[in-house]
Amino acid sequence: MPRIAQKTILFFLLMTVSAYNAMAQKESDVYNRFLDMNVSILDGKPDEALVIAESILPDIAGLPAKTRVSFYNMTAKLYEDNDTKKSINLYLKVAAAVPNYYVAHRALGYLYLNEAEEIEKKDGLSSDSYINTAKNALPHLEKAQACDPSPETLEVITSIYKKIKDDAGLKSLNSRLKKLSVNCEDILEAE
Repeated sequence: MPRIAQKTILFFLLMTVSAYNAMAQKESDVYNRFLDMNVSILDGKPDEALVIAESILPDIAGLPAKTRVSFYNMTAKLYEDNDTKKSINLYLKVAAAVPNYYVAHRALGYLYLNEAEEIEKKDGLSSDSYINTAKNALPHLEKAQACDPSPETLEVITSIYKKIKDDAGLKSLNSRLKKLSVNCEDILEAE
């Protein structure tokens, strides 16, 4: 083999190894930041955890898939009080990845419910915005109720159906809850 071909092959081999090492270091760095975020949460430092979470978001692909779902869930929880929209978007990612994880559905249901109540105060029950937001809350609250029944959540669901005047939805609630009660998950798997 000519010397120039050997050098070319060696060059490309070294470039490939270097790129792989750089990628592995970046993934390791992202995972280490994820661990730091966990420590901040456990230490009762949610503001610090949120800063770390925001530094992870641009590099999220560096986390394994199941860890990414846990990250989204934890970050959504951190955003709940300060940025409802971001919290909802992250919980939607969790619910899409693990549809039977009812804890995310409960959070989504109550976040949408809070938005609906704000709209109700401003625009009233009959506004399209209220009705649409209340309808967004229902499937999530129903999944939570089916998996972890509580009289309070059932009362909220019933109240929403009455407020939006959906008698058919209210009448079929029990059959939907029964179907939704299958395959409930309350813990996210880790990698």
